[in-house]
Amino acid sequence: MKNERTITTLLLATLFLAAPLALSAQVELDDEEPDLEETAVDVEIALPDAMDAELDSLLQEWNNKSYLIPEGDCTDNGVNPEFDKETYIHRLQRLPNVIEMPYNEVVRKFIDQYTGRLRRTVSIILGASNFYTPIFEEALEAYQLPLELKYLPVIESAMNPTAVSRAGAVGLWQFMITTGKQYGLEVTSLIDERRDPIKSSYAAAHYLKDLYDIFGDWTLVIASYNCGPNNVRKAISRAGGVKDYWQIYPYLPAETRGYVPAFIAANYVMNYYCDHNICPAGTNLPASTDTVTVSRNLHFDQLVGCCNVKDEEVRALNPQYRTALIPGDSHNCTLRLPTVAMSAFVAAGDSVYAWRATELLTSRREVEISQSAASSRRGRGGRGSSGGTRVTVRRGDTLGAIARRNHTTVAKLRSLNGIRGNNIRAGQKLRIR
Repeated sequence: MKNERTITTLLLATLFLAAPLALSAQVELDDEEPDLEETAVDVEIALPDAMDAELDSLLQEWNNKSYLIPEGDCTDNGVNPEFDKETYIHRLQRLPNVIEMPYNEVVRKFIDQYTGRLRRTVSIILGASNFYTPIFEEALEAYQLPLELKYLPVIESAMNPTAVSRAGAVGLWQFMITTGKQYGLEVTSLIDERRDPIKSSYAAAHYLKDLYDIFGDWTLVIASYNCGPNNVRKAISRAGGVKDYWQIYPYLPAETRGYVPAFIAANYVMNYYCDHNICPAGTNLPASTDTVTVSRNLHFDQLVGCCNVKDEEVRALNPQYRTALIPGDSHNCTLRLPTVAMSAFVAAGDSVYAWRATELLTSRREVEISQSAASSRRGRGGRGSSGGTRVTVRRGDTLGAIARRNHTTVAKLRSLNGIRGNNIRAGQKLRIR
């Protein structure tokens, strides 16, 4: 990754997993025709899956239990004050953003959901932002992008680096496999860098920059991030060529019509949560971490057995590995551990790799095919038995000639083939061993 000088807070961020479900981003919807009769007024707004996750499951995540304090430092009285339209307009205009944040009734519906029914989910996401926001901001700043894009993962994944959508999008930024690989993220049976918070954030920033180079408008970029640039191009064409999200709104896929309003509402709630009596979950900073390059295969159980670290912690710090194997034999891989565990890893040296290696790292390089399946019906009476090496009797052949040609004896040929006397015929199959 470009920025290995990332501060400790960035490395610590991978400890946090926020929610079990994710919104399907970068879905391939290019052939889907929108329902032009639905409008911003009468369409039923569907919440992003990530924001509608089950709270009990969210709070059971190991990292949440370890580093979040659900009650925080303030008291949530459960009262969500009502404000008039002018207040929402004023607050959105006050945000120090480059991206336009207008108000309308669709935006209002999302704000009401976030500050009402989903206020406890928002509380957890606010706590998660303490871990992930520095990563997002550094990646966005590296590509000179508006920093308010750091709230895209709120509606994409609810800040969960291992989130998987129904369409197969993965990670904080919900990359599909094709897009992820296009932007340098490795995806194999063993590694999925879409789950790596740092690498996926830089890939997302690169992708967003490329989309802006195409459209030159941030709301269209955000829409494209959700449904793909081809769908946005089609909507622009159907709207007569106008490049304005709110003008092409009815020509977009139904999901994308709510995507930009959901993003605006996420910016609102992440900045004005206090005005709605939402308490952010408190956070305890986890122990400091360190990274090392691994150039040999290494199993998580070897780390647990030798480095005084819990399996859950190893998995939380290294979410890019899809199994318990770090495939260092194929190429150099990054391992992140708490500083104390890393010291133990370095001190142990080769003994870590040797610990239960034959059991945990078994991968046969070469095998022999067993010969034990040869026919059990050897000896006399073995006529028609299977297995072994066979030859075909030629015209004029005798048992003696066949035996000499194949370095065996007549007696053995008779025994293997159940032959009495010397009678054989052309075309007959004889087993010779």
